[in-house]
Amino acid sequence: MAAEIGAVVGDWWQDINESTQWQDGIFYTLCAAYALVSSVALIQFIRIELRVPENGLTTQKVFHFMNFIVNAVRAVAFGFHKQVFIMHPKALVLIFLDLPGLLFFSTYTLLVLFWAETNHQATSLPTDKFRVVYISVNAAMYFIQVCIWVYLWIDDNSVVELIGKIFIAVVSILAALGFMVYGGRLFFLLRRFPIDSTGRTKKLHEVGSVTAICFTCFLIRCFMVLLSAFDTDASLDVLNHPVLNLIYYMLVEILPSALVLYILRKLPPKSDSAQYRPIP
Repeated sequence: MAAEIGAVVGDWWQDINESTQWQDGIFYTLCAAYALVSSVALIQFIRIELRVPENGLTTQKVFHFMNFIVNAVRAVAFGFHKQVFIMHPKALVLIFLDLPGLLFFSTYTLLVLFWAETNHQATSLPTDKFRVVYISVNAAMYFIQVCIWVYLWIDDNSVVELIGKIFIAVVSILAALGFMVYGGRLFFLLRRFPIDSTGRTKKLHEVGSVTAICFTCFLIRCFMVLLSAFDTDASLDVLNHPVLNLIYYMLVEILPSALVLYILRKLPPKSDSAQYRPIP
C-alpha cells in the first residue's frame, strides 16, 4: 500500500515538473507574489520619505528600498523564467538566481547591524566597528561570488558550481547566526527594562518575531542550497522543478519579507527622529 501511494505521488510530482502549464503557472505565481511584496516595500519607503524627508537616508529607508529592489528583480526573473532558465552560459542563470539572494542577505543583515549598534549604545560601548564589518563582509561576499561567476562563465565547471552553492550556504548560516546572536541580545536587553517601560512589550514582540523569522528563513536557505548542491533531484536552478522552487522561495524570501514588512510597518514619529539615524 505504501509503495503504491509512493508511486502515485512520484508520478504526480513528475507530471507537474514536466508540465509547461504547471511551470508557467507556478513561476508566474512567484512573479506576482514578488511583485506584490516589492510594491508594498516601495509604498512603505515612499510613506517614510514623505513623513520624515529631513532625516536623509536612514537605515529604515534603505531597508525598505532594498526590499523593493530584491523583490522587483525576483519578479522580473520569474516573469521571464522561460528565457532565464535556458540562458547560456550557465553562469548567466546563476547570476539571475543568486544575485537577488545576495541582495536579500545585504538587506536583512542591515537589521543585524542596527541591532548590534543598539546593543552597544545601550551599554555605552563604541559602535563604529559595526559599519566597517558590515561593509567589509558584504564587499568580500560580492567579490568572491563575482569571481565564481566569472570562472563559470569561462569554464562551466561542476566543482566550481558546487563551491558556489556551498558559499551561498555559508553566507546564509552566517546571517542566521547574526540574527540569533544580536537579535537574542537585544531581546534579552529589552526584557531587563522596567516592566512599565513605554512600548517595551511591543518592541519585545517585534524583535523576537523578526529574529525568529529571519533566523528560520536563512537556516532553511542554507539547508536547501546544500541539498541542491549534492542532489540533482533537488536542484533549484532548473525549469523543471517548479514545485520545489515554489516551496523554496515562499519559505526563504516571500513569506519572511511579507511578515517582516508587516511587523516593521510603523512609521517613524514626525517630532522625534533620533532613533532613525541617517547612514553616512
